[in-house]
Amino acid sequence: MTVYHKLEKNENFQQFLNENNNFLVVLFFAAHWSEESKLMSSILQEMCKDETSKLSLRAIEIEAEDFEEISINYGVEAVPTFILIKNKKVVNKLSGVDPVELRKRIAQSLQATSIVSGQKPEDLTERLKRLINQAPVVLFMKGSPQEPRCGFSRQMIEILKNDDVTFSYFDILSDNEVREGLKKFSNWPTYPQLYVKGELIGGLDIVKELVASGEFKTMVPTKDDSLNEKLKQLVNKSKVMLFMKGRKDEPKCGFSRQIIELLNDTGIKFDSFDILTDDEVRQGLKEYSNWPTYPQLYVDGELVGGLDIVKELKQSGELETTLQGKQ
Repeated sequence: MTVYHKLEKNENFQQFLNENNNFLVVLFFAAHWSEESKLMSSILQEMCKDETSKLSLRAIEIEAEDFEEISINYGVEAVPTFILIKNKKVVNKLSGVDPVELRKRIAQSLQATSIVSGQKPEDLTERLKRLINQAPVVLFMKGSPQEPRCGFSRQMIEILKNDDVTFSYFDILSDNEVREGLKKFSNWPTYPQLYVKGELIGGLDIVKELVASGEFKTMVPTKDDSLNEKLKQLVNKSKVMLFMKGRKDEPKCGFSRQIIELLNDTGIKFDSFDILTDDEVRQGLKEYSNWPTYPQLYVDGELVGGLDIVKELKQSGELETTLQGKQ
């Protein structure tokens, strides 16, 4: 039986948890560009080779940037990060390069799962509160807005899009703990569930009734002029403005790290905005700029592009001229 795995597809994640429900599962969030991740990967793989691990442990390496939703759901803010799970419940968490502490945490979790699990109801409640408040409007659904996995979720997405509602979402099929826990937390037994400002509005039938009565538009924020004005002010905050994951001095993804290095090499001053701190900006700027990914670079309020564009400008010798903008 293989002890150490690598996540290849998003849909395989829940299957992995289900198949290894009786084991202590280590979710290892890594990044291919991170030397620390490579080091801890080799160490964790060695841990998985002993006989005790074969009987009681399963580990899965997850590329944090490629599986961003899973990373956000587990509160991963840096790599490497280790989430220890038993019976689909988080029992421990560790970030950074500390092999000794990782071995200690795994041993403790194997020996004292019942004690740690006894603390989990409060932890789950806090996690659910964080999820329902991650954006002004949050939809808990089956699948994603691009690929809804049930008819009710598909209808809810159509309603939100027709009413021009900016929203975040959570795929309940990716996490059974959230799926079951939210039913009790909200006292609502079915999905989808729609939340506005942390409060449950209801399911599809309730939302349909609100739409029919005309009340729905008054209850949810929309992508109106106020958001566009906010975005306009942000892209013009500095002559050269970078929207990225993390800060200039602490980028939180490889793409942001690379673009920071390219900009720093020019010696031209620039400002930045951490999109992880404001989901409204993070989602809204994609449509405002018609650019679906991050980082995004702006000069004089105009979009230059992402990392690939900046690399091309660097190679052609046009980057510094572009950053100087209008004279």
